[in-house]
Order: sequence, then structure tokens, then C-alpha cells
Amino acid sequence: MAEASFFDRMVSQLRSTSKYYTGYPKDLGPSRIIPFTSERQFVQLLHEGRPVVVAFTIKCTYTQHLDKVLEEAAATFYPHIKFVRVECPKYPGFCLTRQKTEYPFLEVFYNPEQAANPGKIVDPSVTKYSAKVLPFNYDQSVYGFREYFKKYGFKYSETN
Repeated sequence: MAEASFFDRMVSQLRSTSKYYTGYPKDLGPSRIIPFTSERQFVQLLHEGRPVVVAFTIKCTYTQHLDKVLEEAAATFYPHIKFVRVECPKYPGFCLTRQKTEYPFLEVFYNPEQAANPGKIVDPSVTKYSAKVLPFNYDQSVYGFREYFKKYGFKYSETN
């Protein structure tokens, strides 16, 4: 059997000893990012009571980098925090309500409550919810998500 090169041994040693190794590719298993299909599905996801990180994206090179970061973060914080990716060209109505002009961007939805004053009820089968929305303005990395969740007091692991 051929001996591994110095570089391969060095990388192997780094991976085995460093808990902060962030190189790619990583075996993250199946994708934990939930694709956006409808506002009804999104409200049901909010109703579960867990924070939801929503990535509003368009097709660009920065989105490709963001997808890798989201995959890793979704695998890290699963099942305590949900991650959703919205492709804005497919769902312009949902994206335009956020009133942002620069894509991609992230927002965190949490703490859904049934609306106290639903107003004039046209259809009794419609339930209105209100959710707090925070812009995500931290470093777009797993570390950035972790620090953001700590700042706002989100439970993202069994020990936290």
C-alpha cells in the first residue's frame, strides 16, 4: 500500500484533532433545509413553535456560497431551529412583502402567536398568526448563527 503524502497526513491529523476544522466537503447527511412551497406550509412550520431562519434568494454566485453555509447550519442546529430557503423568482409575492431590495438576505421568524384581534373574519377556517421577525445581520457562517442564537436566547441544543 502506498504511503500517504505529507499533505494528506497533515490534513488527516488536523481533522482528527481540531474541533474547529471547517473545510469542505463535509458529510452532512440529507439536506435539512426545507424548501418553501406555500405560505400555508410556512405558517404550519411557524406553528410548531421553533425559530425559523428564512433565506430569501435569487440565482447568483453569492447564493451558491450561502447554500453551503445554510446546509451546514441546518445540519448543526437540527431539529431545534428550522431553515427554509425561498427562491424569490418562484414566489415573488412572499418576497416582496419583506420590502428588501438586496438579495440574498436572511430573516429569523419566531414566537408565533394566534393574533389577539383577528379583525373582520371573512372565512372562519383562516387562522391569523403574528410572528416576531429579526433581520440576520451577523457573519453568515455556523459560528455567526450560533452567536446570533445566543444573543437572542434561542434554544438550539439540549445543553443550551
